[in-house]
Amino acid sequence: MDKDMDMHYGSDYKYIPTTSLESGMGIEVLPDLYCHTIQIVNIILVDNPEKNDFVLVDAGMPNSADKIISVIEERFGDNSRPRAIILTHGHFDHVGAVIDLVQHWDIPVYAHELELPYLTGKKSYPEPDPNVEGGMVAKMSPLFPNEPIDLGNHVEMLPSDGTIPHMSDFRWIHTPGHTPGHVSLFRENDRALIAGDAFVTVKQDSLYKVVTQEQEINGPPRYLTTDWKAAKESVIKLEALKPTVAVTGHGIPMSGEFLSNSLEKLVQEFDDIAIPDYGKYVDKNIH
Repeated sequence: MDKDMDMHYGSDYKYIPTTSLESGMGIEVLPDLYCHTIQIVNIILVDNPEKNDFVLVDAGMPNSADKIISVIEERFGDNSRPRAIILTHGHFDHVGAVIDLVQHWDIPVYAHELELPYLTGKKSYPEPDPNVEGGMVAKMSPLFPNEPIDLGNHVEMLPSDGTIPHMSDFRWIHTPGHTPGHVSLFRENDRALIAGDAFVTVKQDSLYKVVTQEQEINGPPRYLTTDWKAAKESVIKLEALKPTVAVTGHGIPMSGEFLSNSLEKLVQEFDDIAIPDYGKYVDKNIH
């Protein structure tokens, strides 16, 4: 039996026709940190100049494998392949092309232990909440794929000591709330942060702002966040690291004083800025 036959997407897997004006744009955030927008979500390439290799963080939207491969080959040359794929979490817009990419490159995928049930076909995430306070994207959320994908034995647990395979300068930090096993990646020496969806730099539930990518710091996407107490604690944890640059799952990378002031404001006013006034996963008494 073909070893790839043990992998499959959920039965609700499909292309989602939403795109931002930034789609197709790449930003070299640092010489070894590259962010590229696929429709409404970012993929991140982190390279190791000393070893001439690189990793891919997150795997885009459904049906985006060809696009991701071409972005990588444009940056690193024909037939280039990452050493591994690191997932911040397993929502459909972060694992959309992961099986196609694993089949194409034959490389391992790493995720937090608590995300593994959602990546091995065992457990679906809670349903998105279309009635949460928010804009049109929240209303569209029932259309989003929600069934677990199954990576079989191609996904491995991130090492429990905080190290990340093939990313020797970074460590992973458990930042739950948006999902149980959500992680952010942090590099101490220049305080670069890959935040995933622990916070984002666009108001992700507003279709207008998703399309225009109007930059403003916000909590995790509302319609898929199920534990606001943990989400708040995760943002507090990340702000305490005083990152100098942050690449998030949605929105344009943010840096310098704009980042530190925005993150500080998000921590101080998290209940007002991030937590919706109503929704099935909302309990306002979390202070």
